[in-house]
Amino acid sequence: MATVDNYESLLPTLPAPAVDQDAASPAQPSPVADIVAALRTITPLDGLTEEEYTWLATKGTERMGPDRSIVFREGEPACNMNFLLKGEVQVRRRFTNAPLFIGRAGSMTGKLPFSRMKNYGGEGYSVGPVWAIDIHESLFPEMLVAIPSMGQRCVSALLDRVREVTRMEQQSEKLNALGKLAANLSHELNNPASAAQRSAASLFGELKEYGEQKYKLGNLCLPDETTQKYKAWIANARARMSAYTNLPKGSQNPLANTDREEMLVQWLNAHNVPNPWTIAPALSETTLAFDLLDELAEIVGPEVLPVAVATVASSLRVERMAETVVDSTVRIFDLISAIKDYSYMDQAPIQDVDLAQSLENTLVMFNSRLRNVKVELEFDPNLETVSAYGSELNQVWTALIENALDAMNDMGTLRLLTKGGGQMALVEVWDSGPGIDPAIRSRIFEPFFTTKAPGRGLGLGLDTVQRIVNKHSGFVTVESKPGATCFQVRMPLDRLQAY
Repeated sequence: MATVDNYESLLPTLPAPAVDQDAASPAQPSPVADIVAALRTITPLDGLTEEEYTWLATKGTERMGPDRSIVFREGEPACNMNFLLKGEVQVRRRFTNAPLFIGRAGSMTGKLPFSRMKNYGGEGYSVGPVWAIDIHESLFPEMLVAIPSMGQRCVSALLDRVREVTRMEQQSEKLNALGKLAANLSHELNNPASAAQRSAASLFGELKEYGEQKYKLGNLCLPDETTQKYKAWIANARARMSAYTNLPKGSQNPLANTDREEMLVQWLNAHNVPNPWTIAPALSETTLAFDLLDELAEIVGPEVLPVAVATVASSLRVERMAETVVDSTVRIFDLISAIKDYSYMDQAPIQDVDLAQSLENTLVMFNSRLRNVKVELEFDPNLETVSAYGSELNQVWTALIENALDAMNDMGTLRLLTKGGGQMALVEVWDSGPGIDPAIRSRIFEPFFTTKAPGRGLGLGLDTVQRIVNKHSGFVTVESKPGATCFQVRMPLDRLQAY
């Protein structure tokens, strides 16, 4: 976890310098006038008097080094304020991949008064010849007395560090969130897209087979009475099967389907239907009853039955494939609609947000992590909409749901609840994880505080939650014990109260 002062800890892995030589004091010190002239190029020192520049030139330690020389080493105590008079210092870390920090001529860097910086977070080496003036931390009190404005100048530099590190961390958090969103969405889109692709690829061949079977059936020149009975049987069979079309997807037992397929193979063998293993799978996926098959055998007779039952099976396969293509494309459309609603694209910044719909849209983004999670939804149907920044509000649900899933390791119970109370709307996110340690409960909303392993979290999730909810004039609370952690978000319903 990077601190706002230790900004040099945000560094990438770079090649080691070709020359491992420390920048050091020159054998012949530079004239004070030359140092003062160089100090006047330091932007943060603009406005100092001649005496104040001279104090820095005489009290500071001069260091010079050739190209690729070491200015400071990773892990060494940070004890100097550095004024870079010439050259450029790049900072790298040996074992991590973090953003690069570059100090250029004209900058004030290193340890500053009021800074909590303890050690250098990386190795600084020069690009080109370097010339710097160091002020040791033991001289800070004397410097602040001799140059009163240095206190304000150093505080301004520290604030700039805070803003820069916060910007970098927030940008990294957004990129991480975008990466997770893209991964979840691509995973969810892959399933229906693959199903549609497979069905569409097989549909052409199956249509040919269906046409061939229809041709064979027509070539038999059945009597009109038999043809009418066959058409009536088709209509009756479809009516019987349609009674089961409202069954939930996947409600059938796979083992029961296997048993049914074996029974169909036996029936087809008993009626001398060739290649029963190609026909039985298509029939087993439907609710076509055996009594209907017996009826078909009586209508068309043993000579026509193989062609008739093969025609029925091919027809059902074609319909199943077409149904799969339709269902898959509808699923893709639903996902695209959900992500559009999730991001609130093409809408004004402030919308009347349906909290239940907002939570459901966010859940769609986590479908790939919910296989072993029991999701319980308890939404108040009478809850009014909330005036809010819709896309920002979804960031709140994303952070809370992600934390809940992380706490449970994607196994357990996730419960989402909405209800109204007076002029406030309440959203609760429950998880069945191990709970929050009471020793750290008061710190979980602090920026950069995280209990996750390095690289898995920046500690800005709950800080973002609190910031966004506060922006809506609401507040966040948490209750936790082993097996039950609940984050509660309360926000005013009335736009006038929120804005």
